[in-house]
Amino acid sequence: MRILFLHGWTSVPGGKKPTYLKEHGHEIINPALDDDDFDDAVRTAQSDYDQHKPDVVVGSSRGGAVAMNIDSNETPLVLLCPAWRNWGLATSVKSNTIILHSRQDDEIPFADSEELIHSSGLPEEALIEVGQDHRLADEEPLKAMLAACEQVQSEG
Repeated sequence: MRILFLHGWTSVPGGKKPTYLKEHGHEIINPALDDDDFDDAVRTAQSDYDQHKPDVVVGSSRGGAVAMNIDSNETPLVLLCPAWRNWGLATSVKSNTIILHSRQDDEIPFADSEELIHSSGLPEEALIEVGQDHRLADEEPLKAMLAACEQVQSEG
């Protein structure tokens, strides 16, 4: 599976989450997104999306907001603690989206993802509570991220 992985604010390509997906046999497109200019980050992500035609788009925190603001057609989204209230204009997601979020997230409130699910008309199961913090970089959330990617791709 080809995955476009959009990292969070002040993160860099090649981090733990995209590396985990790569180690599990997936092709990862992991562009460096501008931390200071959100519109530039969206343009970079859109360019890589258009060039590589991924099977799934994964967005972590600010990268989740970037993922929500690109034109990804019918490509499914897996959003990790998406920071949609902080960046961009999108306030809903498409039906083939799964959100992973920790109730213990001290950066992006879990309630933001609950609101996003409801405003998008998605079932409660589209929001998976996992992990102990904002990073979602421990074994349990990494496994959940991989499973979510495989689930949305197989349903697509």
